[in-house]
Amino acid sequence: MIKLQKILTPTDFSEFSTHALRYGCEFAKRFGAELHLLHVIDESLTLPDPLLGAPVPDSQIRDMEHSAETAMQSVLENGWLEGVNVAARVIQIGSPFVGILQYAKENEIDMIVMGTHGRTGLAHVMIGSTAERIVRKAPCPVLTVRPEEHDFVMP
Repeated sequence: MIKLQKILTPTDFSEFSTHALRYGCEFAKRFGAELHLLHVIDESLTLPDPLLGAPVPDSQIRDMEHSAETAMQSVLENGWLEGVNVAARVIQIGSPFVGILQYAKENEIDMIVMGTHGRTGLAHVMIGSTAERIVRKAPCPVLTVRPEEHDFVMP
């Protein structure tokens, strides 16, 4: 029998990750698992401007951190998380790919449920896919959820 005790749902606060969070929440309810919400502030947003060479001001970084904390609090106030044991964390700055994998290993996560933007072609090649990299390297099973696909419908 599959036993899920800890489910990780990374979020970038987009509609894609919110859709995946609904899946993670349902799995947590069904298995009585703890749902871990994680946001990693993408370090690429804090790099100096390549054209001007000006570093990102500390105040702007603090604003990003504050916005992430506020967005996480908003997610936690969502009604469909009711009755679920939730652990939420915002990692300050880093690579989302690395941050998610480290968190999963350190917290002995049993399954990762994450949204995918569904990029294809040049956008996929240029930007890459965090979800794809997580699937390849994760220490546990990964469920990727595309928003344009059908939803689970309980009878």
